[in-house]
Amino acid sequence: MSGRDPDRRRALLDAADRVITREGPEVSMAAIAAEAGVTKPILYRHFGDKSGLYQALADRHVRTVIGRLRPWLAAPGIDPRGRARAAISVYLDLVSANFNLYRFLFHRAGPEDTALRSRMTALVRGLGEELGGVLAAEGVVADPLRAQVLGHAFVGMVQTTGDWWLEHPEVDRTQVVEGLVDVIAAALSGARAPHTADGG
Repeated sequence: MSGRDPDRRRALLDAADRVITREGPEVSMAAIAAEAGVTKPILYRHFGDKSGLYQALADRHVRTVIGRLRPWLAAPGIDPRGRARAAISVYLDLVSANFNLYRFLFHRAGPEDTALRSRMTALVRGLGEELGGVLAAEGVVADPLRAQVLGHAFVGMVQTTGDWWLEHPEVDRTQVVEGLVDVIAAALSGARAPHTADGG
């Protein structure tokens, strides 16, 4: 059996998605292999090792989330508040629809695997840099350095607030979205003029 067979690899990832979604983020590698109808050594043969499997799942799902967010970061003809609302809504919809997969990647596999943690950190950081670049390029934030600070701050804030909301499903989603939008809008309203080193 070749580890380079893309169809077989895709089928194994599909099996991992199914069992993690069904059984939760603490699912074992043995359970994933059983779902796929293979042994653990065969599962690892396709991905190199457990870390390779984790990274393949992260590429599949984290990049999907980022790919869905990216068009909203630079959407033309939308004011910053409307853009923030749309992007936050897309993010919360995606992670809530894939709750167990999200928790597996960020709260189980990420802390467990150093290489995956580094890769996911890089993906999230890249999104912050991209958002900072958009804020600067469009003149939403006059100072490019401040735009980068805010870009990373916004991405981190939405991610951590989304984590909290997933653990508190009794909280109305609209309240979460609008609360985040209010904070972002307030930060942007104070960032339109250049800031000097002494805060002036």
